[in-house]
Order: sequence, then C-alpha cells, then structure tokens
Amino acid sequence: FSYYLNMNFPILLPNIFNHPFTYESDLKLEIGDFVEVPFGKSKIVGVVWNEFEQNNGKSFKIKKIIRKLETPKLKKKTLEFLNWFAEYNIVPKGMTLKLLLCSGKAIEKIDNKFYKDFNFKIKNNLFKLTEDQKKILNEINFSNNKFNVHVLQGTTGSGKTIVYFEALKSILKRKYQGLIMLPEIGLTNQFEKKFIEFFGFKPAIWHSGVSKKNKEIIWSGIANGKIKVVIGARSSLFLPFKNLGLIVVDEEHDQSYKQDEGIIYNARDMAISRGSFENIPVNLITAVPSIETYENIKKKKYKISKLQQRYQNASLPNYEILNLNNIKLEKQSWLSKEIIERVNFHLAKKDQVLFFLNRRGFSPNALCKKCFNSFSCPNCSINLVYHKNKNNLLCHYCGFKSNLKRNCSKNGTCDLIFSGPGVERISEEVKKYFPSKKIEIFSSDTMNKKNSKDKLEKIINNEIQILVGTQLISKGFHFPNLNCIVVVDIDLSSQGHDLRSSEKNLQLYHQLSGRAGRTGKPSTVYFQTYNSNSKLISDITNKNPEIFLDTEIEIRRKNDLPPFQRFISLILTGENESKLEKEAIKLKTSLKKKINGKILGPVSAPIFRLRRKYRVRLLIRGSKTLKLQRSLALIIQKYKFLPGIKLSVDVDPISFN
Repeated sequence: FSYYLNMNFPILLPNIFNHPFTYESDLKLEIGDFVEVPFGKSKIVGVVWNEFEQNNGKSFKIKKIIRKLETPKLKKKTLEFLNWFAEYNIVPKGMTLKLLLCSGKAIEKIDNKFYKDFNFKIKNNLFKLTEDQKKILNEINFSNNKFNVHVLQGTTGSGKTIVYFEALKSILKRKYQGLIMLPEIGLTNQFEKKFIEFFGFKPAIWHSGVSKKNKEIIWSGIANGKIKVVIGARSSLFLPFKNLGLIVVDEEHDQSYKQDEGIIYNARDMAISRGSFENIPVNLITAVPSIETYENIKKKKYKISKLQQRYQNASLPNYEILNLNNIKLEKQSWLSKEIIERVNFHLAKKDQVLFFLNRRGFSPNALCKKCFNSFSCPNCSINLVYHKNKNNLLCHYCGFKSNLKRNCSKNGTCDLIFSGPGVERISEEVKKYFPSKKIEIFSSDTMNKKNSKDKLEKIINNEIQILVGTQLISKGFHFPNLNCIVVVDIDLSSQGHDLRSSEKNLQLYHQLSGRAGRTGKPSTVYFQTYNSNSKLISDITNKNPEIFLDTEIEIRRKNDLPPFQRFISLILTGENESKLEKEAIKLKTSLKKKINGKILGPVSAPIFRLRRKYRVRLLIRGSKTLKLQRSLALIIQKYKFLPGIKLSVDVDPISFN
C-alpha cells in the first residue's frame, strides 16, 4: 500500500534507535523506499518504514525528506524479517537496518558492464549422480517449493555439494536467486572454483574481506536481480535480494555462524527465519547435525535425507587410541615413539600426514622456573600465548603483546619454560623427527595471508608431506592424499566454559576423519590421550553419530538446557570492579520483578578481564517464546546504567567466556 502526497512518513535510520523518525514530503513514497534525509548536521540514508514512532505528546519540528533514491524498494517480507530480527536478538531496529545497508548507503544504479562477470548461464554438466544422490535430489527438489527446512546429512566426501548444486540449479532455472552460506571466509576460494566448474558462471562472493567497490557492485546487482548467486559468510544473509528462492547453510553445525561481537546473532537460525518470512526453502548441510537441528529432525519439524556412501566408496578411517598413561613421553616432548613409528609407516606409503591440535601459537603457558610467575595479560584474565616466530607473548583476546625479557623477583631475568603445546611447538618437534620432509602450519594465523591460495595448491598436489593444523583444517578443505591424522591431545579441547564442548568434539572429529581417506586408500586417525574414558572416544568416533546425539539430547532435556529452554546471557563490562558488581545485583533485582524466567548470577565471566575492563554475567533461562525478549527489551530500554558500564545481550549463547 502507498502513502499519499503531502504526508508525514516514518523513516528508519541506520543508527542506535529502535524506532523510525517522522519526516514530511510531497513525493509519492511507498513502504520500503530508500530516501535521503537530513539528520543533525548531516545527510543520511533511511527507509520508509511500516510504523510511526510513538509521540509522547511532545511537539517537534518535522524536517523534509531530501530525495528518493533510485534503488529498488525494500521488499515487505525483508522489512518484516528485519523487525523480527531486532525483536528476537534484542537489537535496535536502526542497527538491524545498518546490517542491510552497504557501508551505511543504498547503492544506486551501476553500469551494467560491471555485472558481465556474473552473467547467468548454466552449462551442461558432465557430473554423473549416483543412484543414492539422485534419490536424495528428488526428495530435496520435492520439498523445495515453499518454506521448509531440509537437512542433507552425509559423511565428508559423500558428494553432498553436488546434490545441493543440482537442487539450486532447478531453483535458478525458475528465475530465482540463491544464497549459499559458508562458515569461514577461508573456504570461499576453493568453493568458488567448485561452483564455476559445475555451473559455468561466476557467483558473487560476500564477506568482510571483499573490497568496498565490489561490495557496491554486488549489493546493487542483488537488489536489481542482475546477480543470481551469492556465496557468503554470515553478513550475506542481510543482502536486499530481489527474488530469493533458496538459502543453503553449508556445515550448519559450525560455531562460526555465531556472530559474537557488535550485533550478536546466530546466522544459521536467522537464515531459517528469513526463509520463513520469504516463504522459500532452506537446506542445511552437515556431516553431523548440531543438537538443535537434530532435535528438530526428531520432532519432524525438519525433513532429512542421508547420503550414506562416500564418493567412489572410499571407506571412513580406522581409529587407534594411544593411551599416554602407559607411554613415557620424553621431557619437553609431545609426541610418543609409537606415534613417530606410525607416521613413518604412512610417509613410506606416500601418505600425507596431519598433526592436529586445536591451539594457535607455540605454547599457551609461559612460566618462570625461578619465581614460578606465569605470564597473564594485564588487560584480560587469561594466559599470554607464546608465539615463537615473532618471539613474543600475545593475548588472543585483546592483542596485548609483551617481550620475553622480564626482571625476575628472585634475581636477574626470568628463566622461562613453556608448558602445553601450540601448533608452532608441535611443528618444531615434527621438524626434529622428520628433517627431510616439507612441513607446513595450517591455522588462522598462517592462512589469512595472500599466500594461502598457493599453500592450498601445494597441499593438494602433495608437495607438502606433513601438515600441523588447528580446527581451521576441518572446515571443508579437500586434501586427496591425507591418510594419516594424529590428534595430539584429545583431552585439551574438552575443557572450557562450554555446555557444548562434547558436541563440538563430536563434530570436529567427524569432520577431521572426513578429511582423510577420500581417494579410497586406507587411512587412520590416531588419538593420543591421557583420558582413560575410551567410551567417550568410541562414542565420538562412532560411524553413527546419532548414538552420541541421542545421549546428549537426553542430558539437555533432563537439565532444562537448550534446545529445551531459551538462554539469554547479559554481560556487563566496566573499569571499576566493585561498581560493576553492585550494578549487576541492582539489574538482577529489577529484572526479577518483571521477567518470567529464572535469573542466575551475577558471576564473574570466565575471562574476567578483557581489554582492561571487568566482565560480569547474568544468565536468564526461560521458555522459548518471544515474551522473554519483549519483557527484557522494555526493561533494558528504560534502565539507567551508571556511566562507564556497558551491557551486551546474547540470545542463545554458544560459549560462556
């Protein structure tokens, strides 16, 4: 419906307000139109919204809209999704609009020549689907007509990508657009190649590393329907699609879909909700579903198809557990003789080897032998990690750096020993045992740079014999010669402030094992562990992850944990510790009167100091309705915090740092 001439219009602006502002104009404007308006001393882009601000009897001078932009208007469904997103995640509507704009702007007409790279054409494929894949494609195509969530589950290497490419192809032929979401920026290069090889045209790539100019071209091309497919990280979900027909969330279980700074949201959950507002299908792709998804499959809320066979019938790896309690490790060594023997056996067969450890840096703890002082960050209550190649100590949270020369309280300078390995340290030990081999570290510290493309090529061509990697390696890369994986210490990753640690381990090891044995050669994953609970390892490594997920769901159900209850985490930060604690107690008291839920805390956050500020948490547990968010939003809106104290709200928290 339209607004008429000489009228007042509600204009939502991309700022911290939760309501639109009233402007006047004699232009003919409709809901969803992009306009330029004066705001303070500057000009700003806004959108004609579907509700007016509430006037509390105040009179204010109404300013005039400057002009209407030549940009396709925002669809009503997209606008409704943004309203819902703001309410669900307790974020001001203006900040939600900011997620949709391109650096605060709406991009007007761009010359068509910029779109020629993305010109849509589908080539005839040489890819042959197996019977299993065809059957599943039919199931997915059948349900891809209107909104529903279809899970495609299959071991890594079973050919899931080709199946959903085919499903996307039939959506594109019906003149719709498609969005494929990936959890990590690092995956887009390898994935883009796969896409072009299959479809024969270029997708648009969208993530924080894309240049401003390219972002403007893509934003405009999506709004005008000139660009058909976007492959993107979390933020691609907010693009102003003209005619979206399918959202695919690849590796749906991946924790990286949770945006945990600034505006906090879970991109997988929000993708499902956008699908429901647009009334289009959402496909979730995974080797091991997240607990939330698994519960929705059991409740028959989501459909599921399973690809049982790996490509060319490659078998899944064997497992071997090496109990470190029975093996003596040499001093300052993390790799047992048994492991070295096994690795030599694989190298002799020309297998590639991966030493896996979920820790960046050289060593997570630096300790002085004389004064026993360990080195923690002065800004955050967390140990500094020693990075050997830079020869410094580094905080992974605030970036604080320190050199190694310290005056010792006993005498002279500190004499440091490093306890607990990081990837650099393992890599050093690996070099000692295998001096003639080409060894490469694979972690987010080493793979963000420009050379990561060449590195991947070398790994794929087996020019690098040994990899030492963190969890980044488990994220969907395809290494054809990798047939030996050594998990340096399975115990480390199961500690932490996290109700999801066992679920994470399950997914991580299934993905790791999926990296091995892809070409049909026999492969093995070796676990070094001090943990005598081998049942835990055998549950995690079971070919049938449902056994583990069923147990985990029962634990969650019994203890009223997500997905059976809603959690909302409130984190208060401030520089003055006692002021902060008093404020947290005061906030809890005012919440108690008005909220239908259980409020736990306040407690110090596990990482109590971060960037020089103290952190205190409250946790609200309640039923899964929007009532909880609505009542909380009202209280927060009216609550006057002491100066210097900041609140951040995390709905459905994933970790508890």
